[in-house]
Amino acid sequence: MRIVLQRVSQASVDVVDEASGEIDPTFEPQQIGLGYVLLVGVQDSDGDDEIAWLAHKILNLRVFEDAQGKMNQSIQDVDGEILSISQFTLFADVRKGNRPSFVKAGKPDHADIVWIKFNEALRSGGIPVREGRFGAHMRVGLVNDGPVTIVMDTDELMRKA
Repeated sequence: MRIVLQRVSQASVDVVDEASGEIDPTFEPQQIGLGYVLLVGVQDSDGDDEIAWLAHKILNLRVFEDAQGKMNQSIQDVDGEILSISQFTLFADVRKGNRPSFVKAGKPDHADIVWIKFNEALRSGGIPVREGRFGAHMRVGLVNDGPVTIVMDTDELMRKA
């Protein structure tokens, strides 16, 4: 799995109907205050181990400031929220040509299941998690706080030494 984590003071997502270009009325726009926007990419090889590792890391990552201004508090410590957005384009390969290849991105059926399980793992840590819509054209708005942006890739982070 590959995740881009952004610490935000607020964020929102809505879905655009591709045919009309208008906001999709079948999706209730989602909003959060202080917390994280997570852009989540899944590969076919990802499963329960990657979900558990990333959920634990994200719930305990200390990137919120304490009273002394040090990044020393987790999202749990600040009663933060998460906005989780599926994003297969995180696995874009742009080494050849000018059109990205997405062959490393997980197949939609598998990626959707992994993303849902990942969001549930985050919720089990007591954090409210709002979601975009898997596979949809979304508009994400956010105020990146800091800015703090961290990229996590389980292929690198979980590699056995």
